[in-house]
Parts: sequence; C-alpha cells; structure tokens
Amino acid sequence: QVQLVESGGGLVQPGGSLRLSCAASGSISNIYDMGWLRQAPGNQRELVATVTSPGSTGYADSVKGRFTISRDYVKNTVYLQMNNLKPEDTAVYYCNAKIRTSTVSRARDYWGKGTLVTVSS
Repeated sequence: QVQLVESGGGLVQPGGSLRLSCAASGSISNIYDMGWLRQAPGNQRELVATVTSPGSTGYADSVKGRFTISRDYVKNTVYLQMNNLKPEDTAVYYCNAKIRTSTVSRARDYWGKGTLVTVSS
C-alpha cells in the first residue's frame, strides 16, 4: 500500500508565496518521476511541474520563473515552491508519483487527494 499526502495549501494574497509538500509512504521500492498537477473549477487537470529520478525538472509555461519543484530522496517527498502567486493559480493541486512497490514489479502512477490553493485579496 502506497500513500501520497499533500500539505501546504491555503489562502494567500496575490504576489504571495506558498510551499506545497507531498510525502510518499508505504511499501516503496523505487520512486521515479514525481510531479504536481492542478485543476481549477470548470477546467481540466493540467500539469504544473515535474522532476525526474535523476533530478531534471520541467514546468508549464504559465508557472516558469515563479514555481520551483524539488524533491528529497531520503524523505520520499516532493515540494512545490510557489512565488508571485496570481489569482489564476487558484486550483486544487495534486501530487503524482510513479512508484514501484516492494510487492509488485511494475511501477505505476499514484495520486494524492489534493490540496486547495486560493489566491485572492
């Protein structure tokens, strides 16, 4: 059993910052790519940022220069530092990770339940 648990969401004013965390736990053998996606009301879920196992990162154009993704390989945790937040960043943010467990040889995607980020004055 693997769980991804997000934290760090909340209400912030435009121009402010938040740091999201997502910790993976359970019978983990390997964690490959990790990432953050978001879904605003009435919109489809969109990719925000990814970080590969070796540490390469990628970002949606809308967040480049403002968001930074990082991971702690010891804690099995991925972070999303969000700066200069805008109202259009308001969404539920979901953590995603490709994980191989100690009981199943094939890796698969796991998802967190999401954390709400609201950017408003």
